[in-house]
Amino acid sequence: MNATMPLEGVRIIEVSLLGAAAVTTSLADLGAEVIKVEPPGGDYGRSMTWPIVEGESLLSLHCNRGKQSIVLDLRTSKGADLFRDLVAAADVVVEAMRPGALERRGLGYEELKRINPRVVHIAMSGFGATGPYRDLPSHGIAFDAWAGIVEPVQDEQGRCTIPPHVSIGLNAAPLYASIGILAGIIAARTSGIGTSMEIAQAEAAAAFDWLRIETWRAYERPESEVTGNASDRFERREPGTAGMRDGVRYQFYETADGHILFMASEQAFWRNFCAGIGRDDLFERWPGELIADHARGNEELRAELIDIFRSASTDYWVDFGVRHNTAIAPMNSSKTLPTDRHFVKRTRWLPAETHGADMLPTPLKLSGTELRPPGRAPSAGQHTRQVLRGLIGLSDDQIDQLLAAGTIEQR
Repeated sequence: MNATMPLEGVRIIEVSLLGAAAVTTSLADLGAEVIKVEPPGGDYGRSMTWPIVEGESLLSLHCNRGKQSIVLDLRTSKGADLFRDLVAAADVVVEAMRPGALERRGLGYEELKRINPRVVHIAMSGFGATGPYRDLPSHGIAFDAWAGIVEPVQDEQGRCTIPPHVSIGLNAAPLYASIGILAGIIAARTSGIGTSMEIAQAEAAAAFDWLRIETWRAYERPESEVTGNASDRFERREPGTAGMRDGVRYQFYETADGHILFMASEQAFWRNFCAGIGRDDLFERWPGELIADHARGNEELRAELIDIFRSASTDYWVDFGVRHNTAIAPMNSSKTLPTDRHFVKRTRWLPAETHGADMLPTPLKLSGTELRPPGRAPSAGQHTRQVLRGLIGLSDDQIDQLLAAGTIEQR
């Protein structure tokens, strides 16, 4: 088994706070050396959100796993000079804070590329480096609210509340950023010239929701140009999954012990299902279109399927789907997913014993390579002495002087 990590040899200098530290988590998982430069006192994300696991937030433990930490006061000239020394030995500089955070300290991209012409620079912020919302303070849900992904609901007293939802912008932007970083590294290694790029977490949320946004845009055109599909007799449906609310052959159904999602919208899957349960009469009566037919509004068929699926367990129906080539999936919650037999077979938790909390690993699985566990998130300044000595070549006496001056911190 090859133990070489795919990004071994890639060095990233990261300046980040809170959940934006996820910008390099996936790269650290793949073996990149990520040195997180923290302000005096450290990233307060360690005490932000919940749960707090033995004194540190799960958010911080997850987003900063596999990284090194150095505490450096970039407001001081000596601290800025030390940052320049780090940049000289790096492939990438990441700033994941308010727009222009490094520029205000004299460490913008023009200065970075003077130090290291091959360096790849990326800035990730809430609303981006331009536009009227550039300097608007924000947190993770703001990006999804802006993108139209999450909307307020009212409680029993008529007050607006935030509904449960997956944070899209907070998670999508780091993935887009990772693609940009890797593209920049490849280009720099070919040309010898680095690049600078920026990404807004809000725009990343919108990009993930492209189907709904683009559908509404398409519906602004006349119906002579933009229609529904042939199975719906070209009637326009609501964008995204909202248009599937009245589906019958593509719908959730209750089983004897849970729920499944039935997805026989292709005629072939529907035929296989009917044959598998010994009900060819259902196919003969409602054969449906070749593709994309959800049998919308067919309440008679829905009643039949409700009784059929209630007759057996979720595991039975999932196994049925495998045996009879029918699209069926089990329904889990975030709490029950870890007990799902497919999850148990494929997923090896990053354990609390070595990472501070049980965590999901990267979903990437490499052929012939077993990824090394990234390791626990560092405490603030845990690697200050190690990085300054090993990467910049400072002596212990020099480091002690910097510590005494408050330019750096070590914990």
